[in-house]
Amino acid sequence: MRKGSQIVRIAFTYIGTVVGAGFASGQEILQFFTRYGWIATLTIALSTVLFIWIGIKLMLMAHTLKATSYEDLNRVIFGPKIGNWISLFTMIVLFGITTVMLAGGGTVFEEQLHLSYQTGLLVTLVLSYLVLSRGIGAIMTVNSIVVPIMLLFSVVIVVYTWHSPSSGNWLRITTDDSLGKIWFAPFLYTAFNLAMAQAVLVPMGAAIAKRSDLYWGGLIGGAGIGMLLLSAHYALSAQMPGIAQYEIPMGNIINRLGSVPQIAYLLVIYGEIFTTFIADAYGLSLQLQQRTKLNRKFLLLSILGLSYLVSQIGFKTLLAALYPVFGLISVVWLVLMIWRNRKRAV
Repeated sequence: MRKGSQIVRIAFTYIGTVVGAGFASGQEILQFFTRYGWIATLTIALSTVLFIWIGIKLMLMAHTLKATSYEDLNRVIFGPKIGNWISLFTMIVLFGITTVMLAGGGTVFEEQLHLSYQTGLLVTLVLSYLVLSRGIGAIMTVNSIVVPIMLLFSVVIVVYTWHSPSSGNWLRITTDDSLGKIWFAPFLYTAFNLAMAQAVLVPMGAAIAKRSDLYWGGLIGGAGIGMLLLSAHYALSAQMPGIAQYEIPMGNIINRLGSVPQIAYLLVIYGEIFTTFIADAYGLSLQLQQRTKLNRKFLLLSILGLSYLVSQIGFKTLLAALYPVFGLISVVWLVLMIWRNRKRAV
C-alpha cells in the first residue's frame, strides 16, 4: 500500500510540475496541437512517449548519481564545461518562469476574483514559502492534492464533449500547415517542459529510495500528461475553429457548465500556476545553494523577493518575451539528452 502511494505521489508531482497555466487555459494545447487538426492525435502520442522515456531517464540517472540538483546531472551527461553552461542557462530560465508564474497568480486574483494584482502576488509568495521551506516532501503533497482535481476536470470535459454533435472533429479537422511545422511542435513543447521539469525530477529521483518507484512513477506520470493533453485536444477540437479566438479557450467551455464548475476551474488554474511556481523556485534554490553554499531559506526568500520585483512587468509581457527563446534552446537540450543517452545507459 505504501509502495503504491509513493508511486502515485511521484506521478502526480511529475504531472503537476509540467502542467502550468498555459495548459490549464487550453492555450498551449491549442497552439501546439489542436490547430493542426486530426494529426495532433499522433503528435500528442509522440509527446507522451518522450515524456515517459526522458522523464524516467532523468529520475533514474539522478537516483544513481545521488544528484544534489540538476547541475550535477548536466555535468555528467554533457561534460563539465558544456554541462556548466547548460545549468547556468537553465537557472536563468527557471527564474524567468518563476516570475511568469507569479505574475500569472496575480492576474488570476485581478481578473477573476476582482482583487488587486499585488494581493495575488503576496498571497502566492506566502503560500509558496510555507511549502518550499518544508522541502520536496511538501511539494509532492501539494501536487497530490492539485493533480487529482485536474484529472477529474479532464473527465468532466470529455463527458461533456462526448454528447456534442461535433465531438468527432478531433478525427476530421484538416490543416494547411506544413508537416515540418506540425511535427516540430511536439518536440518544442516536450523539450521546454522536460528541461524545466528537471528542476524537481532530479532532486526527487535522488530522494526516493527505490528505483522501481521512480520507474513506475515516471511511466504513470508521463502517461497522465498524455491523457490530459488528449482530453483537452478532444474538447477543444469539438469547438473549432471558433474557440481559437479566446484567450482562455478551456474557460469558454467550462463557462457553459454553470457557476460551480467555473469556480472549481478557477482553483484548478491557480493550482497549476502554483505547482509550477514552487517546482521551479525549489530547483533554482538547490542550484544556487550548490554554487554559493548560502543558507537555503535565505536563498528562497531572495528568489521570491526578486520574482516579486520582476513580476511587476506583468504576465502577458513576460510570457511573450521569454517563452519563445526558452523553447528553442530547450529543443537543443532535448536533442543532446537523447544523443548522450545513446552512449550513457543508466
